Amino acid sequence: MPCQEGSFPAILAAMEAMPHIMVVDDDREIRELLARFLERHRMRVTAVRDAREARRAWTNGHYQLVVLDLMLPGEPGLDFARWLRTQSDVPLVMLTAMGEETDRIIGLELGADDYVPKPFNPRELLARIRAVLRRTGDSIGPRADATARALHFAGWTLEPARRRLLNPENVEVALTGGEYDLLVALVERANRVLTRDMLLDLLRGRQAGPFDRAIDVAISRLRRKLEDDGRNAQLIKTVRGGGYVLAATVERV
Repeated sequence: MPCQEGSFPAILAAMEAMPHIMVVDDDREIRELLARFLERHRMRVTAVRDAREARRAWTNGHYQLVVLDLMLPGEPGLDFARWLRTQSDVPLVMLTAMGEETDRIIGLELGADDYVPKPFNPRELLARIRAVLRRTGDSIGPRADATARALHFAGWTLEPARRRLLNPENVEVALTGGEYDLLVALVERANRVLTRDMLLDLLRGRQAGPFDRAIDVAISRLRRKLEDDGRNAQLIKTVRGGGYVLAATVERV
């Protein structure tokens, strides 16, 4: 049956509206499973087996998120993540072996937005992907905070409408999606102590494990970008046995 006039452009437009996900995993069964599963949930998927193929795919496409297995043959996943961060702040969800705490922490230090330990449930990964896309503004449809007012604190400015941070000289400071959302959580609750569990719940909707340093790592990265010395932090303060607090007056403009 021939296609109706105008149907192909409509199909093409619909495909372009779907978030484009790159999956990097050397396990063919996992690649194929994730590709089928994510495509059933209205996402475009490019699945590759190693860092070399991922680099080639990156140069030939535009992606809203990358799912990266850290245990890759040849070039390790962490090395590819370092290279990726020199190219873009694209959201990154890591797949890590159960118990690989060190790799997980290093990945978060590189700016990963979330991680999922193997073995994993595809539905959990889908939920994490959707959550990261919502936080980073690459989900379908207009953002709910598009008309939000700017937030001023200690000379810095947060612009929710553009999801960007400006320093006191009015120069934009690059933040990953996770860093931006962590800063928003702190700024909107300025001068209030937030525990690690509270921050994890605000950002990801899950409880922290006994060895989960994700928030600590993200706070450390955020302090560096805010030029807030970690040993004598004056803006984001550590509360011993409690958590963190943004010690600043916040004004909405």
